[in-house]
Amino acid sequence: MSNEKKDAMDLVGAPAPDDFWDDAYGYSGAERERMMRLYEGTMRQLNENEIVKGRVMSVDDREVVVNIGYKSEGVISASEFRDLPQVKPGDEVEVYLEQLENRAGQMVLSRKKASSVRTWEKINRAVDEEIILEGIVRRRTKGGFVVDLEGVESFLPGSQIDVKPVRDYDSYVGKRMEFKVVKINHQQNNVVVSHKALIEKDLEVQKAEIINNLERGQILEGVAKNITPFGVFIDLGGVDGLLHITDISWGRISSPEEVLKVDQKINVVVLDFDDEKKRISLGLKQLQPHPWDSLGDEVAVGNKVRGKVVTIAEYGVFIEIQPGVEGLIHVSEMSWSQHPKNPAELFKVGDEVEAVILTLDQAERKMSLGIKQLTEDPWSHVAEKYPVGSKHSGVVRNITSYGLFVELEEGIDGMILIQDLSWTKKINHPSEFIAKDEKLDVVVLDLDVENRRLRLGHKQLTDDPWDAYETLFPVDSVHEGTLTRMVEKGASIELPYGIEGFCPVKALKVEAGKEELKEGDTAKFKIIEFNKENRRIVLSHSRVWQDELDKEKKAKKKSAESEPAESFDPTQQAEPDKGTLGELAALAGLKAAMEAQAPATETSVVEAVAETPVVEAVAETQNAE
Repeated sequence: MSNEKKDAMDLVGAPAPDDFWDDAYGYSGAERERMMRLYEGTMRQLNENEIVKGRVMSVDDREVVVNIGYKSEGVISASEFRDLPQVKPGDEVEVYLEQLENRAGQMVLSRKKASSVRTWEKINRAVDEEIILEGIVRRRTKGGFVVDLEGVESFLPGSQIDVKPVRDYDSYVGKRMEFKVVKINHQQNNVVVSHKALIEKDLEVQKAEIINNLERGQILEGVAKNITPFGVFIDLGGVDGLLHITDISWGRISSPEEVLKVDQKINVVVLDFDDEKKRISLGLKQLQPHPWDSLGDEVAVGNKVRGKVVTIAEYGVFIEIQPGVEGLIHVSEMSWSQHPKNPAELFKVGDEVEAVILTLDQAERKMSLGIKQLTEDPWSHVAEKYPVGSKHSGVVRNITSYGLFVELEEGIDGMILIQDLSWTKKINHPSEFIAKDEKLDVVVLDLDVENRRLRLGHKQLTDDPWDAYETLFPVDSVHEGTLTRMVEKGASIELPYGIEGFCPVKALKVEAGKEELKEGDTAKFKIIEFNKENRRIVLSHSRVWQDELDKEKKAKKKSAESEPAESFDPTQQAEPDKGTLGELAALAGLKAAMEAQAPATETSVVEAVAETPVVEAVAETQNAE
């Protein structure tokens, strides 16, 4: 076979004959196998997507050529060697084999991916083995920083950069620092690191040494590390202690910043510490004597003092008369009025107040103050200003179920019982009669200066109208009334002149075919009971229409009885029935008896007499004559 034919067969992929090597190169079978083994030994077994070692063949500004022992070499962009600016031919590097051959027949390598894989392996080991990694803070981001851990971007929270409060976050950008990996999210390839954890680990050792040497009452020097609304954290040299706001000054302060500043050096005393929780409580005011132990002579019972309102509570206000010395003005000591006001409406924090010292207990460090004592007690002249029987005008300040309280002047209150509000109206609750803060005319009924009690009345300003009502509203008289309120047992009825009566449920029944009475309706009512002593009038609506029905029945009966008399011949004369006329005297006696029992109206008496059969018979006889 010619050489041209063999080359053509190779191009089309035809298999070479068994004697090809013998014919072409003069190799025997044994020599051929040896040569094949030598050739195969020069070729590496490579797999895609793995890290391999290679040797740098050439370097220029754009690319780096790397030989990994394969039949062709790989070309890598020079930008992937920025962390190795001194790379040169002959250097051994690790690269990531992405493809043995791409569509162009070239091998694809990446040093960046190789570095990333190695870094992730190191990061995973760092979590398990607590390995410390180095990285560069690249830039700020929301909530923290982006850190470059040898090519892998990780997140550093702002709270994990230092144990001390950070005032300038931008100063950390570009710094190379050590970090501890605290969390890995493999699904999203997220890494969270902390620099604070490394510092805390060193501080734990120092803190343990400091706490072991601590003693209560020990005075230490520290630096104000952080100021919060509730206190100041003091750095005692590797361990922090809390100086609470209440332990900064004997006087009240609204914020620690009124006394201390950040980075200020101060001496503090150890108040308490907890070995297990590693907590240290510090004090600053304890380095000075307590102000209650050195009160001046001006602080005595009965003396006037001035101070500043520091606290307002529902029961009173606290006045600081000097730093660390406070007194309470109770609501009962703010005004002579018996109706205490809300302290928040009278004072605000920071007000300057003058008061009188009422009690003083230096051992218990308690003081009670009063401001009403700065003015005269209005009850000292109450007997001259408000004698029994005098009339006044006041303001309703409080309403209860049994009565109401009227303020005649500040500090002078009187009570009106519910039964002393009206002569005529039945009042279930005083709020039905008057509202709070309205004015009311009153008369003094009773005065007890010793117990500061004043009894007032309102209805006593007028005469008792029940004397007149006795003649205006006799039993069996009929009046129009308005139903004002329905209750379970009946209804309240307003009668003329403003008087009120009560109609029981049974007596509210209406005539057949008519609508039931309801609130606001006006109807006729008959008085069936009048009790002056108990101020009670009982009414009935059903008696009105029932009486009218009875009248109609009687009238029909009388009409039926008089029908024979109508057929009597008028031409025939008849003498009048003397027996019938003789009963006129008995009727006169009946009339006198009815008038003695109850004062009836003229109309009712005439109607009653006219209804009698005897009178009707007499009238018919007279007509016949």
